[in-house]
Amino acid sequence: MLVYIASPFRGDIETNIKIARKYSRYAMEEGSVPLAPHLLFPQFMDEESERDLALALNIEVLKACKEIWVCGAFTTEGMAFEIKKAKELGIPIREVML
Repeated sequence: MLVYIASPFRGDIETNIKIARKYSRYAMEEGSVPLAPHLLFPQFMDEESERDLALALNIEVLKACKEIWVCGAFTTEGMAFEIKKAKELGIPIREVML
């Protein structure tokens, strides 16, 4: 099952990347295929100047997933947007805390 990993990116990016990797690994170990766009898109996109495009691409990825996993202790503005879109699309939301 494809699952969308929603976790913080902005702020302490180095730490947040480690957290996204941890949750992605957990999803894999649980038998799912994790998709964490915030680990991929920054490889070739600029977070500041292309943020709206990145969020639009994130939603396209979300549409392919069976669930969104909301990971971590807090929800960022970007995560809140993804959660809202998941609700609109009828995609189940799972809160995950490791």
